Amino acid sequence: MTNTVVQGLPRWSLAVPPLAFVVLLVSWGRDLGTVLLILVCAGLGAAVIAAVHHAEVVAHRVGEPFGTLILALAVTVIEVALIVTLMASGGDKAAALARDTVFAAVMITCNGILGLSLVVGSLRHGTQEFRVRASNSALAVMTALVTLSLVLPTFTTSAPGPQFSSAQLAFAGVTSLVMYGVFVFVQTIRHRDYFLPVESTTEADEGEEEHAHAPSGQVALLSLGLLFVCLVSVVGLAKTVSPKLESAVESAGAPVAVVGVVIALLVLLPETVAAVRAALRNRLQTSVNLALGSALASIGLTIPAIAVASIWLSGPLVLGLGGKEMVLFALTVVISILTLATGRATLLQGAVHLMVFSAFLFLAVSP
Repeated sequence: MTNTVVQGLPRWSLAVPPLAFVVLLVSWGRDLGTVLLILVCAGLGAAVIAAVHHAEVVAHRVGEPFGTLILALAVTVIEVALIVTLMASGGDKAAALARDTVFAAVMITCNGILGLSLVVGSLRHGTQEFRVRASNSALAVMTALVTLSLVLPTFTTSAPGPQFSSAQLAFAGVTSLVMYGVFVFVQTIRHRDYFLPVESTTEADEGEEEHAHAPSGQVALLSLGLLFVCLVSVVGLAKTVSPKLESAVESAGAPVAVVGVVIALLVLLPETVAAVRAALRNRLQTSVNLALGSALASIGLTIPAIAVASIWLSGPLVLGLGGKEMVLFALTVVISILTLATGRATLLQGAVHLMVFSAFLFLAVSP
């Protein structure tokens, strides 16, 4: 009976979101013992799986690229709230949290998620195809956003250190929001066809769900609500685990920036699972939309939110990347251009992205 469908949805997918939210309420603000820590981790994993399921239901109803956009936007909005909350309560120790988390999100999406999708997709289907115009336009916007928001503060002189002045931060926030808004308009209205998955022509690539009927509007709305509950639970449980993470990082003698990396890894789990599943179904365009779209949403929404929050945040706001991070970002842009220029993905390209991602993780722990 576990597979019995209630209102068009499996029963487990209806039960997991409220249960994960209950775990969040029980654990919020408490010191996690061993049992509670295991419960939180289990709730986090279950919420990620349920989030991906409900995101796919919504995506099936509204079609691409709206499905991937909804997942990316929902995760990012909650991630921004988490960043602002941690900065408000962290004081000077959280001065670089926004920079570390956003940069980690860029490296995770553009190297980790994209590389993993290319590898698993290529191992199963050989060479996969995607639309060059979509990937190149997203990469161009992402490069501009990162450069204007995270690279320039290192070189400006109006404020001491790798920081923006108030006017510069306001300008960066407005330009980030405008560029992301234009990209969403192009993705969903003006050139929506650029971002649609490449149709498979082989019988082996046609999955069962390609021919399944789209869920009803009522089921899609229910899934959308449960998706939001799942994502709130994922980010809230990630914040609950963060004190343990900070203690583990300090005990290991690793840099504080590792906390931002781990938070980004946890928050981006739903996109990671969804992108890999899409690649396994030979829908690599969906994986590319998720990877680059999540990077764009992370920067395009976080910087404006931080600019507004800086009005009441008393501590410093460090946005400028260091030399090591700028080298990794430049390398990511170069290999992404080479990967996305042909519209055909291979195992080698995925392996290169994963190696760059491994270098990012290694250098975050051992700078």
